[in-house]
Parts: sequence; structure tokens; C-alpha cells
Amino acid sequence: MTGTVAEAVEGFVALRRGLGYRSVTQERSLRAFGRHLKGHQGPIPLEVTLGWATASSSSDPRNPARRLATVRGFLRHLHGLDDATDVPAPGLLGPTGQRTPPHVYSDAEIADLMDGAGQLDPPGGLRPICYATLFGLLACSGLRISEALALSCGDVDLNAGVITVRAGKRGLTRLVPVHATAVTALAAYAGEREHRHGCPDAQDAFFRTDWSEHIGYNTAHHAFSVVRQGLGWTADGRTRVPRIHDLRHRMVVRRIQAWHAEGADVDANVGALATYLGHIEVRDVYWYLSAVPELMSIIGGRFETFSQRPNPGAL
Repeated sequence: MTGTVAEAVEGFVALRRGLGYRSVTQERSLRAFGRHLKGHQGPIPLEVTLGWATASSSSDPRNPARRLATVRGFLRHLHGLDDATDVPAPGLLGPTGQRTPPHVYSDAEIADLMDGAGQLDPPGGLRPICYATLFGLLACSGLRISEALALSCGDVDLNAGVITVRAGKRGLTRLVPVHATAVTALAAYAGEREHRHGCPDAQDAFFRTDWSEHIGYNTAHHAFSVVRQGLGWTADGRTRVPRIHDLRHRMVVRRIQAWHAEGADVDANVGALATYLGHIEVRDVYWYLSAVPELMSIIGGRFETFSQRPNPGAL
């Protein structure tokens, strides 16, 4: 390896993006690894990598294993260029753990979230209108926050009621139809934005505030944290502390619940839902069936009904 680790990280990130892979979380961890090894040149020994992985300040005992798993692909890449770099064995620091069940927002919580976003500073500014619209869109469409923030004005077709997502997972583009009520809310926000800042160009960011022409990932999370703290939301009585990403989970869970209530064939529809959400694999949707108590109870009830049916083939 020539150059610094940080330079090698940027080259690896660029390579992955060129292949269609993009993960904000993984890229953030890789860059943290590069900063930790500031000034280091040459092969990376195992003890250096383990030192970084175990230096986590998180109270989660599985976090060191997750940190190690995050940089393992990068180290394999370096090992291919210089076999003196050590690649940690899979599971060296133990299991990375299972996915924590999501928090599924109730209708009342969504109403409180929208109201809280509408009370953000400054009063009467575009910022509270913007965030109320943004959080509402995430809740009803299941978009990822990164996808929503990357939308340009040209990506939001209010006449057709269709959003073009160009910043999907692994760089995939997809069309996302939205409900008429969502179109109404988006149009109201767009009208207010145009009234304040004039007619935007197609390439301008759809979501903006009076002071910023584009909302960043960390900025959006900070605004959500302010609203969450104002509402007093904690992990008490919930599967976890509510997050922005749980708005996406809510959309999936409510859609599957509705299908069950309608007696629809979930297996016949789950592929379309996976495509709508931009999932790479259908199994990512099926995960909800075992992770969410509300869905497990529905499935258990339907199975009980099925098991009590008479078996015409029985003797």
C-alpha cells in the first residue's frame, strides 16, 4: 500500500461506489478507521485493527465486532494489493448481533411528530414546514432519509404523483408513486417554498430551508432529535428509542397489516413491496414477519385458523 490509510479508504469508497455500492454508515466507519491510523503507512497488522475496533465508546458489547466487520472488506482489498496486511478472521470478536426490532409508530405518535416538526424554529419560517413535510413523506412512502434528502425538484412530479428516486441503495433508480394526500402536502410545501424563494430549477434540492438550499443527513437527524426530545420520547415502553428510519419500518408494517386484514395473499404482493422500497432482496421484507410483534400475532392467528381446518385426506 502506498500513501496513507485515509487515502486508501477514499480509493476503496470510490471503487465501491463505481460498482453501485453505497452505505453512509459503512463509509463513515471506514473514514474513522483511516483517521485513527493517521500517518500510518505500509501493511496494517492485526493488533492495530483490533485496537481500533475495541476502542469503541459504545456500551453495546457487540459494537467492537460490528466495527471489525465493517472494515474487514477494506482490509481484504488491501491484502490483495499487499499480502502483509492482516485480514481478521470472521467472528474474531464474536457475533455482531441480531437486528433490533424496529419501533412501529402509532397514528398518535405520527400526529405528534408532525405537530412537533411544525413547531421547530424559527416560527413562521420555512424550516418547520419543510420538516413536517419531510417526515410525513417518509412515513407514507417508506423512502430512506438519504433518498428523500437527495431529491431534486425535477424528481418530484406532482402532476403524475410519482417520485423518481435516483439515490437508492447501490445506486439503483426507481419510481415511487405516492398517495393523493401526500401529493397535496408536497404541493403545499412546494408552493410555500416557491413563494419565499422563487421558482426553483429542476436540479435544485426539493427540501430546503430559508437559510440552506440543501438539507444534510446530520442536519436532518439533529432536527428530528430536537423534536423527539421535545416530545419526551425515550426507549421506555418501546422496542427502542424512535428513529427517523423507523418511519420507513412503519410504512412496511402497516402495509402488511392491511393486506392481512383484507385477506390478501402477502406472498403474492411482497415482491412488489420490495421493489417499491428499493430492497435488493425480497427476504429483507420477510424479516418484518418475525421481527415485529404486531405481525407475529396476525400470522399466529391465521395459522391457528388454518390448523383447525378439517383435513380431507386424513383417515
